[in-house]
Amino acid sequence: MRQIKNRLDSLPRILYNATKMFDELDTVVLTHDIKEFKLKAGDLGAVVHSYSDSKSAEVEFVAASGKTIAVLTLDSEDIRPMKSHEILHVRGFATA
Repeated sequence: MRQIKNRLDSLPRILYNATKMFDELDTVVLTHDIKEFKLKAGDLGAVVHSYSDSKSAEVEFVAASGKTIAVLTLDSEDIRPMKSHEILHVRGFATA
């Protein structure tokens, strides 16, 4: 059963319906750095709104303190679903 689940994680995400790629509250992974907000590829965010065009979503990035770092409108190329076999990583981030 574990092998089947890992294989499923490597497949593209199946859309729950034809209008949304991500659901609200999904945890997503940033695919590239966004220097303007000091975000790095691999940072985790939460989808706070999924647009019906299925290509974009509002994603919130927060520090461990709960302080919002950024809320950004990102395209499907900018984020990907988190896979069940990935390990979380912590890095420092200076908030003002």
